[in-house]
Amino acid sequence: MDSNSDPVPRFFVGTDVGGTFTDLVVLRDGRPPRLFKSPTTPDDRSEGVVNALRLAAESYGMDLPGFCAAIGYFAHGTTAATNALIERKGAPTALLTTRGFSDTMLIQRSMTSWVGMGAATGHYSRRRNPEQIVPRSRIAEITERIDAAGAEIVALDEAEARATLRRLRAEGVRALAVSFLWSFVNGAHEERVARIIEEEWPEAYSTLSHEVAPVIGEYERSATTVVNSYLGPVIRDYIAGLEGRLRSTGFTGDFSIMDSGGGVMRAEDAARRASSMLTSGPAGGVLASTALAARLGHPNVITSDMGGTSFDVGLIIDGEPLVERISEVGDLHLALPRIKVTAIGAGGGSLAAVDESGVLVVGPESAGSVPGPACYGRGGDRPTVTDADVVLGIIDPERFLGGRMPLERSLAEKAIRTHIAEPLGLGVEEAAAGIRRVADNQMADLLRKVTVGQGHDPRDFVVYAYGGAGPTHAYAYTEAAGIATLVVPPTSTVHSAYGTVTSDRYRAVQTTEVHRTPPGADDPAAHLDAGRITESFDALAERCLADLDGDRRARLSRVAYLKFRRQSHELPLPVPDGPVTTGVLRELIGEFRAAYERIYGAGTALLGAGVEIHTLRVEGRVKVSDVREGPYPGSADPDASLIGEREVHFPETGRIATRVYRGEGLGAGAALRGPAILEFAGTTVVIGPSQTLHVDQRNNLVIDCKGEA
Repeated sequence: MDSNSDPVPRFFVGTDVGGTFTDLVVLRDGRPPRLFKSPTTPDDRSEGVVNALRLAAESYGMDLPGFCAAIGYFAHGTTAATNALIERKGAPTALLTTRGFSDTMLIQRSMTSWVGMGAATGHYSRRRNPEQIVPRSRIAEITERIDAAGAEIVALDEAEARATLRRLRAEGVRALAVSFLWSFVNGAHEERVARIIEEEWPEAYSTLSHEVAPVIGEYERSATTVVNSYLGPVIRDYIAGLEGRLRSTGFTGDFSIMDSGGGVMRAEDAARRASSMLTSGPAGGVLASTALAARLGHPNVITSDMGGTSFDVGLIIDGEPLVERISEVGDLHLALPRIKVTAIGAGGGSLAAVDESGVLVVGPESAGSVPGPACYGRGGDRPTVTDADVVLGIIDPERFLGGRMPLERSLAEKAIRTHIAEPLGLGVEEAAAGIRRVADNQMADLLRKVTVGQGHDPRDFVVYAYGGAGPTHAYAYTEAAGIATLVVPPTSTVHSAYGTVTSDRYRAVQTTEVHRTPPGADDPAAHLDAGRITESFDALAERCLADLDGDRRARLSRVAYLKFRRQSHELPLPVPDGPVTTGVLRELIGEFRAAYERIYGAGTALLGAGVEIHTLRVEGRVKVSDVREGPYPGSADPDASLIGEREVHFPETGRIATRVYRGEGLGAGAALRGPAILEFAGTTVVIGPSQTLHVDQRNNLVIDCKGEA
């Protein structure tokens, strides 16, 4: 145990399992966080988590059981749900739906072959029909019908339901999704089917649409219900396996899972809310960045997470993370509010190639952790972005991961020579520079796209960079996007894991009910039933508190989704606490108009068409821990951390002598001019030739990408 430790330390641990590395952060009251990375183990991801825990235990001079016994709280973010959906490795699932609506999941509002491509794409020939997670043979129609007012117009045929369940059970189905028409208005038929399932088939995993997605839109509601059941058994087994592994090491503390909507949930709730774990890992990074932005006074932030497999971008606008109500995952539209993260296949492990037209392309295919980039020496022979960084002198192969994982430059050179340089008639270094430029420009394009698409100028934002490769490339993609300020937090290499352990416990509930103003109204708010809206919000608040075990510490917030009549897209707007009056609604409609015109242009708001409120939502948060982080060590004198110099290739200068510093040695107040390399145990930070850096009082690296002193 380290000499400054308490007799019985209490640790708070956050983890994030990515495609290439498993990240882990340890918090302890009064001390700075400790950060660890271990290669992800695809065959059994819990092995990678335990390996990272072992590194942490060694850091504290403890054995693994002793360290795990001292963990009071363990939070986990993972891509397990996303991977299972995209790779179609969920449980055999059947859908029970209202008679006459068996094609809802197949039609997908006629968007089947366009999901994820964008409606404006011109590549008609590139359309593809997604692989259905529930084949037609497992979509069963049940005789029943509820109307839009919630009245029963066709009774549930219970005998038919029982016979259907027996047939599906004999066919090897493991999970059931029940999605009846208008169930979110009256869920009695779904609830009765749930009781029949319990009688006929108690071991089956089942999801009811009015519980998981109580919103209008039979396709989106059905898709969310199906996905939840499809992933449920997989996530249940994953969490049970991980928790069992942790308990066997001596862990006895609380266990939470990152919810992609905005916080953590108890591990025992995760299997019932499996669909909420989609983008679980990236959400942690955005939440950690939101808290950091509040401390630094940055209202508008672009979060950029570059790992080994992907480049994930989120937005913080006016201090709040951008949340989407309908999301696209695995070629499906889900009624699943989640922190909006846009990803492209541009990570350190992204493969570079020359396509059939002789053009250099990077990604989206990745080398992953196995075999990994060529320089890993694990059998990979195709060049990646990391290989290019090694060849260009940006990454020191002898000090990768703090020297725990030396790389082989010769293998990187060979891969680039064979697959890029020779086909294009270039030198190896020139080819490596091309790989890096393509990747950096792809990422800069994404920064522009996500901001402009929301009606914002990217130059009004600050970029936060994290992930194993984010700080290595951020100086280039931030500058290319025309953004002046880049921040690299001290937890950057494991920032998403840091977000899991510092996030609040979170729950959100919502309801769909239509509130509509008539066209041409002089005062649209006067036509809305303010009392009914207040009652609905109060009922949602009670449900949210109940889901949070009645914890009166919960902080509740309210959101209404507004749109113009007969339009498809909604905008979420916060609703202040207290009774919803006509005056409050008048202000809300005014804010809606301003937000609409900010996104779509002045004069585009059509108040004369009438306004609709379709969805009301309440979110609750409860603080999990109050760990007080201690100050980071380090010196304000950069020369105290100087390692030496090496030649590094920059696009604007070619090879140039560049000073290299030990990143952990830089403390508050340190300042330097580029070009410079800061080597940390888990990442490499690059300051470009025309840029400057200063370290703030919380050890955030603040880089001026415009090069102004």
